[in-house]
Amino acid sequence: MLVNAIGADQLSGIEEETDYEAFAPHVDTTNISILTDTPPGKRPSLKSFQDVQGLIQQGKKRETKIVLRENSWSTNSPIRSQLWPALCGQHHVGKTMLDGFYWDMVNQVFGTTELPDKPIMLPPFVDSTHCLPYHLTRKGRAVADRVVSVLGYACPDITYSPTLYPITSILLHFMSEEECYHCITSLVAPKEKVFITQTKLLYEVTWKTVMQVAKKHAKSSVNYLSSLCNGKKPESIFMDWCWWILGGLPFPHLVRVMDCFFHEGIKVFYRVSLAILILFHKHATASNSELDADTIKNDIDNALPKFCKNIPVSPTKLLRTAFSIRALSSTYISRVFLKTEMLLKSKSLLSGTKQLVRSRSSDNLPTSQSQINVQMMSHTLTIREGAHSPDVRVLSMGVFPIQAIKTKVCDQDTLFTLWSWLPVRITMYQPVLLYTTEEHGCSLTTFYVRVEQHEPTLLMIKTCNNEVFGAYCSSRWYERNLKDDRGQRQAYFGTGETFLFSLYPERSKYPWVGIEGDTGLGHASELFMAADSKMITIGGGEGQAIWMDENIRFGKTDRCQTFNNPPLCASGDFEIRVLEVYGFVGA
Repeated sequence: MLVNAIGADQLSGIEEETDYEAFAPHVDTTNISILTDTPPGKRPSLKSFQDVQGLIQQGKKRETKIVLRENSWSTNSPIRSQLWPALCGQHHVGKTMLDGFYWDMVNQVFGTTELPDKPIMLPPFVDSTHCLPYHLTRKGRAVADRVVSVLGYACPDITYSPTLYPITSILLHFMSEEECYHCITSLVAPKEKVFITQTKLLYEVTWKTVMQVAKKHAKSSVNYLSSLCNGKKPESIFMDWCWWILGGLPFPHLVRVMDCFFHEGIKVFYRVSLAILILFHKHATASNSELDADTIKNDIDNALPKFCKNIPVSPTKLLRTAFSIRALSSTYISRVFLKTEMLLKSKSLLSGTKQLVRSRSSDNLPTSQSQINVQMMSHTLTIREGAHSPDVRVLSMGVFPIQAIKTKVCDQDTLFTLWSWLPVRITMYQPVLLYTTEEHGCSLTTFYVRVEQHEPTLLMIKTCNNEVFGAYCSSRWYERNLKDDRGQRQAYFGTGETFLFSLYPERSKYPWVGIEGDTGLGHASELFMAADSKMITIGGGEGQAIWMDENIRFGKTDRCQTFNNPPLCASGDFEIRVLEVYGFVGA
């Protein structure tokens, strides 16, 4: 039921203007400082929305990035009512929402499109201490509550996301409720970049990533902070890193940061947090500074937030400081992020905290995003379920709709079953075919070139006897090259999220034996992944669950202690007809 089917008595809640001179009607402009941030001297005129839109439509991401960083539009510039939806929209996955889709959702959740008089109960992923309204009116706050509540209804897999509410509030300053919902859904499940973390584990990964990156790229600032902690570990300060930005910066500074964030993702927040550290250190140690070491020591936890509220530089200077930090690449940040995530997941597995590693998705019907992802996977999958003729080739890359394919791909029901076995956060990402023997040849060298930097990966094998089975591999295959403290290569790597599965002739999942937090299982229960130039192995201990040779032609499968699985094919030895490996964009 779309909006045109909603009763006339409900339409009054949908009447919204979408073209604003500056701020949306649900914003109280009384206390908003208007900064033009234009330095003296000659300066080229600011770019228009049409200028930026042209760059976006042409796919010129780098040029767009430079424009957004350098153009200091005033806080009340009307450009953002068009610019921000366009920036968020470029990250959208799947089909564009139909007009009225949001209001149909509102009607389903609340039974009306009228704003309720009573407070709206927010989803459990919201942190009530960080429901920042900024300059929204009372009605504006109710609108923010409703957007977030509908999002919680549409995305039940979000378990912890304290930054989602403030980002929603910021968006509402420059756009309508419906546009805000479309923007926030694009940021929750983007194509490539990370914008908003959605689990406690990933929230912890972000602050630990900032701390690690700061130790290298803002070393003197971190050392200065540490010296003032009176023996207290600086970790507690970094835990609030995103609130330096979202809760501390003056609104004009925050708006300029968000101009860049909506295009580049969370790495903008990383850079700005480092800039805040650098500027804090510089200001605190200046000879004419109002801050002194004793004042900072006495209130070390609030020192950075207080500094941000009265930050002594313009928005332009803040961004220039952030983007001029040398040798801080997105690749390096991603590497630190992945390493931190892997470490935390491994620790949670060893301590038996099941909540962080077990997927809840098997208890839920597939989400709309999961359905889109499964359909995309079914278009690219060349492995067919069952004993179909090997001569019929299914074209990759989704050239034909699935209904037109004569030879059945692993049907969508089977793929939904496999999808339900994946960790819930992974189901929000788009699968992408990284390697297939039918197109890239049968070589372990090629396999590593195309696959090794991706985490996680999904391996699917079809044997010459038409058995279909595989493994979800939690860690990068590149880790086969990592060395331990003694300089020796690790024989095995990976985490307890790794699991085996069989799709044909039977459907079964074989999770790690330690997933229930059992102790005393021994070393053999943690042999997840191993690889070298001659072979790949998944699972170990009294046998190998999957072993493949260097030519990706022959393999064997046995029961192993890591997964307590039966052999995944009847004979134990198998000849590989097709091996396909999938990654997940943005994971």
